[in-house]
Amino acid sequence: MILEYIKRDSCLILAVTPANTDLANSDALQIAKEVDPKGFRTIGVLTKLDLMDQGTDAKDVLENKLVPLRRGYVGVINRSQKDLDGGKDIKLQIKAERDYFLQHPSYKHMADKMGTTYLQKTLNAQLTNHIHNTLPSLRDKLQKQLYALEKNLGDMKHFKLDDKTMKTKALLQMIQNFSLEFEKALEGSRSSEINTSELCGGAKINSLFHERFPFDIVKMEFDENELRKEIGIAICNIHGIRIGLFTPDLAFDAIVKKQIARLKDPCLKCTDLVVAELLKIIHFCTERMARYPVLRDTIERIISSQLSKSEVQCKEQISLYIDFQLSYMNTNHEDFIGFANAENQAEKNISGTSNAPGNQVIRKGYMCIHNQSMIRGAKDYWFVLTSDSLAWFKDDTEKEIQYILPLNGIKVKDLESKFISRRHTFGLFYQNGRNIYKDNKQLELSCSSLDEEVTWKASFLRAGVYPERQKEANNNEDIEVKEEVDPQLKRQVEVIRNLVDSYMGIINKSTKDLIPKVITHMILNTTKKFISEELLLHVYSTENQEGLMEESPEEVRKREENMQMYQACKEALSIIGECSVSFSSQMTRNETYHPPKPPIAAKKIYRLSTPIQTVTRPAPPPPSGTD
Repeated sequence: MILEYIKRDSCLILAVTPANTDLANSDALQIAKEVDPKGFRTIGVLTKLDLMDQGTDAKDVLENKLVPLRRGYVGVINRSQKDLDGGKDIKLQIKAERDYFLQHPSYKHMADKMGTTYLQKTLNAQLTNHIHNTLPSLRDKLQKQLYALEKNLGDMKHFKLDDKTMKTKALLQMIQNFSLEFEKALEGSRSSEINTSELCGGAKINSLFHERFPFDIVKMEFDENELRKEIGIAICNIHGIRIGLFTPDLAFDAIVKKQIARLKDPCLKCTDLVVAELLKIIHFCTERMARYPVLRDTIERIISSQLSKSEVQCKEQISLYIDFQLSYMNTNHEDFIGFANAENQAEKNISGTSNAPGNQVIRKGYMCIHNQSMIRGAKDYWFVLTSDSLAWFKDDTEKEIQYILPLNGIKVKDLESKFISRRHTFGLFYQNGRNIYKDNKQLELSCSSLDEEVTWKASFLRAGVYPERQKEANNNEDIEVKEEVDPQLKRQVEVIRNLVDSYMGIINKSTKDLIPKVITHMILNTTKKFISEELLLHVYSTENQEGLMEESPEEVRKREENMQMYQACKEALSIIGECSVSFSSQMTRNETYHPPKPPIAAKKIYRLSTPIQTVTRPAPPPPSGTD
């Protein structure tokens, strides 16, 4: 019970010990030493000095030599039971106490610092100074607590519990705050409360637009060999039994339409991801309404319903965009390569004189290689992916290269993560089955997060490393063989392939630019406008308006406790301010209190066995020449 109070640094400890007992075994001093080992907060008081055995005294203790305390000791003599029974007056006792200390040979030199009166003045002065020194830290603690309560209560602290319009005011305030929070989450905020651990809100949606969506489009691109096979099949089917002398336009139309149709899924997927992120933002912004669960559920339901309508309209618009692209092939586009340029490029590709692209760096970063021995285990390396090769180094200084892997003929496939690992794993391998790294058929790589794995796979796609596909039917192999023996077909395939690549580059560029704009206009801006202009109207149109602002009993109790604590903190700060002024005036008006001198370390005092003899010298003779 006592330790609960004296363990606090702001508490002064008064250790009272009878002088006629062993000071080393004093319970008061031992307990005080547990929480105040250096004796900074402890004041010692010795009682019953007049009851000590004859020939003994407490001089060393009172002089702070035996058990040193920073604030020293004060000796007192209280009334005995006999004095109490005889009705001895307290004034007479104080006079008798004073006479005792003045007459005692061991205490008379310190009589001014002994007695009940001096103890009273000492405790008053030390307590006053201690409070004065403790007030700044106490004030800071209360101010921090008050700030936290203000943040928790918000504007509710200005409302009175008996105000009939409180719920209406709170409803309006919460919807306004929700609208501001939602806009900040989308447009960004410059406040101090910024998430530094992960992307969220508008930053996450921006990442979906410019990283995830382009990656999903890249995944839809054909493997070069697969694309040529499909072009060859289309050309053969168009020619039928005839021998084609010219490159058919219908093959270009068929391949391009198939490619454009494949863009619909990434566009719709991007819409779904944006809507999912918007729902997270809405749920996060309604956290301040947690004390009103009915209101929170109503607002989330209303906005989710509106968001679903906007999502349907946006997807319809995206489907229309794909239909627009499928309806007309604009081969007169200024960026389109044209038939003549496509033929020239095909001739260069066939003759092998085409200009190879430069060894461009596509991505750098850390990945973990799992193709290590059981002793060495998996290890992280710094990878550099270019358009021609994959190299990895010991670290990001790129000084110690470990291996260079050419990308020709390499495929990528997903792998299941080890049961003891949470990393996301994929593999690289040669399609013909030869070893890719040392004695391994595949190179097992892993990333620390799913987003990082997706970005690396997209980078491999840009470098021409495509995912593993199922084996095509035998007729595809026949087309490949026929292409090798028919130079005319090979030339036509190259021409169509160049035309498709040029036109799809235009379509992909337009899609990456237009789809984020459609989603922003039809979902983000529409939802933001609905929240700021129509949400309040929909809330008021609900049937159960009285129940919207109903608080749970737990929330009512918690809010009332916070309000009481808030008022208590304000009053405490006001009292501390008055005390500070009072202490300052008192310190300047009264005599400044000087605390006892620091304790003297307990040391052995050595005395000489014989007193020091005084050496006397005779007086000097008078000066000569005087009468």
